[in-house]
Parts: sequence; C-alpha cells; structure tokens
Amino acid sequence: MYHINNTKRYATLFAFIIIVLFAGCRSTPQLKAGEGYVTVKGGKIWYRILGEGKQTPLLMLHGGPGGTSKSFYQFASLGEDRPVIIFDQLGSGRSGYHTDTTLLKVENFVEQVEALKTSLGLKEFYLHGHSWGTALALEYYLKYPKGIKAIIFNSPYFSTSLWKADADTLITTLPDSIQLAIKTGEKNHDYGSPAYKNANEVFYKNFGVRKTKLTSELDTSTAKGNEFIYNYMWGPTEFTAAGTLINYNRVQSLKTIKVPTLFITGEFDEARPVTVKYFQSLVPNSKFVMIDGAGHGTMHDNKRQNISAVKNFLDSLEIK
Repeated sequence: MYHINNTKRYATLFAFIIIVLFAGCRSTPQLKAGEGYVTVKGGKIWYRILGEGKQTPLLMLHGGPGGTSKSFYQFASLGEDRPVIIFDQLGSGRSGYHTDTTLLKVENFVEQVEALKTSLGLKEFYLHGHSWGTALALEYYLKYPKGIKAIIFNSPYFSTSLWKADADTLITTLPDSIQLAIKTGEKNHDYGSPAYKNANEVFYKNFGVRKTKLTSELDTSTAKGNEFIYNYMWGPTEFTAAGTLINYNRVQSLKTIKVPTLFITGEFDEARPVTVKYFQSLVPNSKFVMIDGAGHGTMHDNKRQNISAVKNFLDSLEIK
C-alpha cells in the first residue's frame, strides 16, 4: 500500500511538472514597455510596447501602405490590461526609409510581422489591423496562424475593386463640382491640379478623418509616412488606385478564419458599413461594430467608442 501511494504521488508530481513546462512553452514572456529595432530584409523596423498589463498582448498593424503607427497611440490606455505593440513598416515612420520597389511586395510585409513576433517571443497574441493593415493581418494569419488568438479588422481593405466601388458610391454624395474635378483628373491622369487636390481634401474631410486629428504626448519624434510607397503600391489618392495592389483581392480567404474576429468600421468610413457587414458575414461567429459619426480615422473621430469596441471584444475572450 505504501508503495502504491508513493507511485501515485510521483505520478501526480510528474504530471504537474509536465503541465507547468507545457504552459511555460506556450505563454509569452512578460513584455516590458519600451522601444527597439528588429532587423528585416532591407533594413530595420522600429517598434514600441505600450503598457505592461498581464493579459494577452495586442499586436497592431497600421495602414498605408507607407503609413505610420502613430495613430495607434490613441489606444495606449489598452496597455493597462495588456502590452500593446505598435511598429512602423519598413520604409516609413521611424523604421528604415527606402524606395526599393523590390521590397514592396506583400510577402515582405508579412515577414516583417513575423520577424517582430519572433524577436519579442510572442507565443500567443491578438492581431489588429487598420485599413491596409487589415489586409496585412489577413495575409499574416493565412501564412502564420499559430499563436493568433483573435483578429480585429478595423476599417478593412481586402479588395481593391470593392474599395474603388465604395469610393465611387461615396463620391456621388459630394457636390457636382467635386465629382467633376475627380472625373476630369482621373480621365487626364492629372492628379496635381488644384481642382483635383481640393477634391481629394473634400473627400478626406468627409470620409477620412471628419474631426480634428488627435495627437499624443507619446508621439515625440517626427515620423513621416512614405509617399513613394503609397503611390507605388496604391495610387495618388484613396479613391484612385493605380499601383501594384490594383488587382488585390483576398475576400474569399476570410472564410478560412478559425479564430474569434471583430470587424469595426466608421459610420461614414471609406470602408462602408454595408461592405464591412458583407466581410463579416463570411467569417463564422464574428462580430461587427460601427463607430458613430466616424470616418476612416475611427480612433480620431470617436476615440472613446473605438477603444471600447476593442476592449469589450478582448475582455470577452479572456478567461476570468
């Protein structure tokens, strides 16, 4: 009897050790707030960790292409619960600047995300993308799904043709003079005329950032976007696609997503609610939130509701 009891004790102890070791292998090391660089193909990318909360980290992918992560400073309060990881994609912001078109392929952007994940030792994390960053988030998930616990698609872009169709619909709501300026500029490929530039500003004011763009005390360094990358991959304006992404379409790939997913868009977003609702219908058991009064810059136009949408979704996934 004594021998049997000891055997049981040893078996229990062994099982406990295995569980602990297994859990240790799966969990992400506690991340510390700060910033740094990671070497990738073509240069180095800059990243910053906001907050040191104990819950699962949130990795955020900015828009563009050629944009920066500085709008994500508006989500800094989420760092009270979890580390919020932001970074500038290669070529823009505080990452290495370049105009090397051989680097401007979707797969290279995917590998930048993977390099950052590996460098930080992320085993489990949530993935958030905004605008072009949603396409990047989907591409990353399709190649490297391991460890991604959930995805947030904020103001999503998955198809150039659908984006262009949405833009055309929104343009019809603008004054006739603005519509004519856009039509003339696109017909003549004259994107530098005063009339076309003014039309672009009117479009942006209605469907981009509708209110004053917010700043942050955390944004202490000049970090500009890369217009060359934006033009090369996308085009001269949000409503004129002429770059290498002109035939991009990953809509049907949404059906393959197996993790909890949240779709967010603004009431007046370039990513129109009706289109985003369609995207959401393709992902089983996904959720949809519309940000009141917001354009594409949801974190600027209605910061409080945007943060609440993200926080409520993530909180619902955490084990209490």
